[in-house]
Amino acid sequence: MNAVSPLASRRHDSATERWSRMPVIRTGDDYISSLKGRGTRLFLFGELIDEPADHPMIRPSINALRATYDLAIDDPELATAHSPLIDAPVNRFLHMPESPQDLVMKNRMQRRLGQLTGTCFQRCTGLDTLSVLHSITWDIDEKHGTGYHQRYLAFLKEAQRHNVLIAAGMTDPKGDRSKRPFEQSDQDMFLHVSGRNDDGIFVRGVKAHMTGGWNQHWICVMPTMNLSEHDKDYAVVGMIPGDAEGITYIYGRQSSDTRSMEGGSIDQGNAEYGGQEVWVYFDDVFIPHEHVLMDGEYEFAQDMVARFTAYHRASYVCKTGLGDVMTGAAATIADYNGVDKVSHIKDKLVEMVHLNETIFSSGIASSHEAKPLASGIYMNDAMLSNVCKHNVTRFPYEIARLAQDLAGGIVATMPSEKDLDNEEAGAIIRRFLKGRDDIPTEDRMRILRLIENMTLGRNAVGYLTESMHGAGSPQAQRIQILRGMDVESKKWHARKLAGIKQA
Repeated sequence: MNAVSPLASRRHDSATERWSRMPVIRTGDDYISSLKGRGTRLFLFGELIDEPADHPMIRPSINALRATYDLAIDDPELATAHSPLIDAPVNRFLHMPESPQDLVMKNRMQRRLGQLTGTCFQRCTGLDTLSVLHSITWDIDEKHGTGYHQRYLAFLKEAQRHNVLIAAGMTDPKGDRSKRPFEQSDQDMFLHVSGRNDDGIFVRGVKAHMTGGWNQHWICVMPTMNLSEHDKDYAVVGMIPGDAEGITYIYGRQSSDTRSMEGGSIDQGNAEYGGQEVWVYFDDVFIPHEHVLMDGEYEFAQDMVARFTAYHRASYVCKTGLGDVMTGAAATIADYNGVDKVSHIKDKLVEMVHLNETIFSSGIASSHEAKPLASGIYMNDAMLSNVCKHNVTRFPYEIARLAQDLAGGIVATMPSEKDLDNEEAGAIIRRFLKGRDDIPTEDRMRILRLIENMTLGRNAVGYLTESMHGAGSPQAQRIQILRGMDVESKKWHARKLAGIKQA
């Protein structure tokens, strides 16, 4: 094990002290206020940002999370649930599934938020992390007599009372993929325990492209893969405040992201909402024992990852909300162009809906087929969850292609909003970029920019690339499908019907 660096002498606050600094959040405005003045270290374009919550490139991702709070107020039946832990209603993103219906309602909420924001609203990973920890901490305690599950429940109660956000820190940089974590020349390629004292542990390493990482109040660090006995220091799960000493954030770039800094609202396509990914460096960051939920129990890492994917791959029904927006944008531009009644236009819209609903059907089916685990929590059917996510790696790309087809080449060649605002150039644009006479040119430009935003621009990250690689790239789902497809049973049924004698 590596020795603790001199930085480990920084503040070693207890779990109680950490919760005492956390806000109690009720509204979206409360949430935005809770992010300010935290004193975090975040780099963007090579500079430390004094107040990230006010930065125009970062604010759209914060707005997307704000929507998760606002929906709980506007539609409590959909976005809240009663928690038996604190005997009070809580945001559904903090509620543990006690039945298949809880998971079904989660999926419906995720689709609704996709419709409202048109982007990744960055809260699903936290819910799915909390869900898997319920059963994993229970199972570790059953084998080793540890006290992780009670620590977990104590944390969850406070998280529900404060209504805070938890980011999932799972993906490590990995370095040389041919080597195990303990074999890496740079031991920090996988986050690991770097030292200990009487009050807790220290961790060092990086978690990569963390969804909404800076926007959250807590980060849960956890293993990214199956581990061996030699990897015990990497078998660690812990809860860390987002403003803990020793954390450095580096903001990830997205296509066309600087349009948010140009002024105006047309060229952004979706000026209100966006996603966020950050790299997070943990430099001997302290975790008190009360917030350590795995420490060396390497044999549970693979189960944890597998259960996380069962939850999280079903969570990708959120992309059907974005698919609804994409289909609506394609239908709108066809309407504005005056071709909404043309048969091949309608047929392409039908195909978009068919693909989108195929995603949703497999995801929500995995929730209906959920089964209880030993801890009492319910988990999505793993086969159907992986089928859902595998569909997501393909279908949004075809939906996006059809939307671009209906939009026309202008979706990638349109003049800028500043040209529209110019007296001379704007007059030409307003005259010749018109579709139907009764539709303002600006409205046509806005819907085209939305299609560009979701298929080529900033929110293509959430709708396309994230659909491909989030919760595991396509081959990861095929591996899980292979493990669960039970070919021998299928062969038995085939032989029986064919009249072949079987032992």
